Amino acid sequence: SGRARAPLGTRVVATARAFCKECVADDKEISVVRLDPLAYVAPNAVLVENVIVDEGASIWYNCVLRGDVGAIRIGKNSNIQDGTIIHVASPKEEGGESIDTIVGEGVTVGHMALLHACTIEDHSFVGMKACVMDGARVKKHGMLAAGALLTPGKVVGSGELWAGSPAKKMRDLTEAEIEGIYDSADKYRNLGERYREGWTREQFGKGYGWISGAHLREGSG
Repeated sequence: SGRARAPLGTRVVATARAFCKECVADDKEISVVRLDPLAYVAPNAVLVENVIVDEGASIWYNCVLRGDVGAIRIGKNSNIQDGTIIHVASPKEEGGESIDTIVGEGVTVGHMALLHACTIEDHSFVGMKACVMDGARVKKHGMLAAGALLTPGKVVGSGELWAGSPAKKMRDLTEAEIEGIYDSADKYRNLGERYREGWTREQFGKGYGWISGAHLREGSG
């Protein structure tokens, strides 16, 4: 499929960490983290078990994507910004199915958002510190405002802006706002490419600091 795979306890494509003490101790290769070669994952992001990150997508600093009891998929050219947590839901009854978290193509998920067992459709937007709960959905061209709480099973309609806690529809998006969703995805795809190309495979793990937007080797002066 062209995606890299690695056992738990190793860096996947020299970036994300899929870490499990018990699995490392038993030397069990059960990780199914799969990253497209053209995706970017920040070095301290954590991806565990059943996680797929598609071409051009980016997972930023301090994100946790834990696909342990279900699957997580991040679609092409989507960006998951710093500090975001993504998880799934266990089956509600024996023999039942888990609830996965699916993020479509060209989606922006703002800093420190929480996605739990939900679906974010193509070219939609989840604002900073927003929370999307089990079975909820943001449809194509939908927008969930910063800090909003989308409660279980609720649906943000196509072209709608929802806000508040609990979230409710505020109004329809303008054409400019919908275009801004595409602009955000393009911006983060380009940014991820620069990060990916600037940090070589050999550089990861050697101790880099971050000063004024430039990555500098510790002790380099």
